[in-house]
Amino acid sequence: MALILIVEDELFIRKNAEWTMEDLGHSTLVACDLGEAMVHLSASVPIDALFVDMRLSALPFGGYDVANQAIALRPDLRVLYTSGTPLTADMADQFVPGGQFIQKPYSPEQLGISMQQLLN
Repeated sequence: MALILIVEDELFIRKNAEWTMEDLGHSTLVACDLGEAMVHLSASVPIDALFVDMRLSALPFGGYDVANQAIALRPDLRVLYTSGTPLTADMADQFVPGGQFIQKPYSPEQLGISMQQLLN
């Protein structure tokens, strides 16, 4: 299965996503902000996908900043964005190429399907 980097600043949501990914057979790395994410992204571990909250409170552009910096380091990284805000065209225009979206709240089944679609 895949190694997924989860970047989410809400502890409960981050843990829930981590447990769901692990239940689906994936390995996980977790970060609560850009700094922690960059530690993982700068390491030599092969990361298959980034699951990132678009509304990280500490950054002006939230998950977009994380995704853009992640892609700069790892151009082949696949990105799944999430937010409690319904997706708009303006939001989607800021996605990295190939970026996909799942709206909160999502069920474990929905997250599994979205991640599978992203990885295939």
